Amino acid sequence: MVRIRLTRLGRKGRPFYRIVAIDSRRSRGGAALCNLGFFDPIQKQYRVHLALFDKYLSTGAQMSDRVEAIYKKHLATME
Repeated sequence: MVRIRLTRLGRKGRPFYRIVAIDSRRSRGGAALCNLGFFDPIQKQYRVHLALFDKYLSTGAQMSDRVEAIYKKHLATME
C-alpha cells in the first residue's frame, strides 16, 4: 500500500520534512516513489504539488495524520 507521509531532513534541532509517496513497508528514510512537497516547521512554510497529490490519492494512497492536516490547511488557503 502506498502512503503519503513525511520524511525527515535537516540537521539536529532544525528539522525539515519532505512530503513523499512511499511504500508503507519502507522506513522513514527509505527510497520514495515521488516527492510531493515540503514542510518546514521552524519557519511555518509548506508547499504541496496538488496535481501529483491528487494522482496518488485517486489510486488509493493513504495520508498520515500530519500530512492530512497540512493538505487541508493548503486547500483552505487556496479558497
